[in-house]
Amino acid sequence: MLMTMGTPRKIPAGKFKAECLALLDKVERTGECMVITKRGRPVAQIGPLKGSRRPSLQRSVHYHGDIVAPLGERWDADQ
Repeated sequence: MLMTMGTPRKIPAGKFKAECLALLDKVERTGECMVITKRGRPVAQIGPLKGSRRPSLQRSVHYHGDIVAPLGERWDADQ
């Protein structure tokens, strides 16, 4: 089957039933929509819910200097 961008992947109902949880995980992970077919006719479509994607943590950590360098303060444990 030739797939292009924007064309939902077609899955027979029997295959969807057997692999349902794995396919739902794939939809969540990739955002891909899938059309479930029964006897070759489309009967349902699954896809990610709008706003359901987990927010990315990319660029959420900010570096504010050396966190392991000594502070210059003397501790009781240093004696």
